[in-house]
Amino acid sequence: MAFTSSVFCPIQVSPNPRLQNRHRRKNPGVVAAIPTLLTATDVSVVGNPFDSTTLAVIGGSSVATLAAVISLTDPERRRQMQAEEVGGGDKEVVKEYFNNDGFQRWRRIYGETDDVNKVQLDIRIGHSKTVENVMKMLTDEGSLKGVTVCDAGCGTGSLSIPLAKEGAVVSASDISAAMVAEAEKKAREELLEGKDELSSGLVMPKFEVSDLESLSGKYDTVVCLDVLIHYPQSKADAMIAHLASLAENRLILSFAPKTFYYSLLKRIGELFPGPSKATRAYLHAEADVERALQKVGWRIRKRGLITTQFYFANIVEAVRA
Repeated sequence: MAFTSSVFCPIQVSPNPRLQNRHRRKNPGVVAAIPTLLTATDVSVVGNPFDSTTLAVIGGSSVATLAAVISLTDPERRRQMQAEEVGGGDKEVVKEYFNNDGFQRWRRIYGETDDVNKVQLDIRIGHSKTVENVMKMLTDEGSLKGVTVCDAGCGTGSLSIPLAKEGAVVSASDISAAMVAEAEKKAREELLEGKDELSSGLVMPKFEVSDLESLSGKYDTVVCLDVLIHYPQSKADAMIAHLASLAENRLILSFAPKTFYYSLLKRIGELFPGPSKATRAYLHAEADVERALQKVGWRIRKRGLITTQFYFANIVEAVRA
C-alpha cells in the first residue's frame, strides 16, 4: 500500500503553480519545500478555516504555552479506540481503513481526477515525485527488462505499472483487497491499451492481497513506498528485516522522516483531527532505519528527501554490505 507520509492543513491555501509545473516534468530529482506549521493528521477535505482570534492566539503563543496545550490532548487514546473498533492493532486498523473510507480517498489522490482539494493535489504531486525518483534510481542501473521486482504495498499500482512498462516482472501486493482490485484494473487499462494482448516484452504485474509479513519469494529488487508510516519502529525493524530477506540485490524504502521539526508538526496536527478517521502515523529516524538494515547485513547506498507543502518522505536504496 503506497501510503503518503502526509500532513493536512486546516487553513485554506492557494494552488501553487510551480508545484503543478514540476509535476509535469520527468525525473526532476529531489525537490524541497517548507511544510506549513499548523497541521492535522487527516487529508479527507480542507477543514473550516481558523478565525483570526485562533490564529492570533496560536501565532502569539510562547513555546511553553504551546507545550501546555499539546499536553492536554490524548491522540494515543484516539488511536487505541480505533484499534478496539476493528478488534486489533495497527495492521487491522490499516486494513479496515484502506478497504473502506481510506480507499475512496486515496484512489482519488493517486488518480487523475479533478475531484481533489488543494491539499490532496499537493500530496498527489509529492507521491508522484517519490515514484519518479524511485524509477530513476532503478533505471540508472540499466534496463529493467526481465528484472524481478516486489512492490510491497502497491496501492493502486502507481509504481507497479511504470515498472511493468519498462519490462520488469512485477509481483505487487497490498493489505487492502480494494486497492489490489483497483491496481489490477488500472494495469489492464494502461498496459493492454484496448488490445487483447500485451506488447512484446511486457509482462502483466501479478497482484495479490497480502500484508508485508506474509510475503515470500526472492526478487532482484524489493520496493516498499510510504508504508512504514503506519507502524512503530519496533514493528518496522522486523518488517525491514523481512523485506531485506526477499531481496537479492536492492531494497528501496520510503518513510516519513522523524526530526524534531516534523515531530512537532505531527504533534500539533493531532490537536486538530479531521472529521474522518485516519490511520495512525509514525515517523522514523533515518538512523533507526539504517540501523535496522545494518543488523541484517545491508547498507544504504543512495538516499534522498522528497518534500512538497504537505508531503515529506525519505527515500533510501540499500544493497548488501
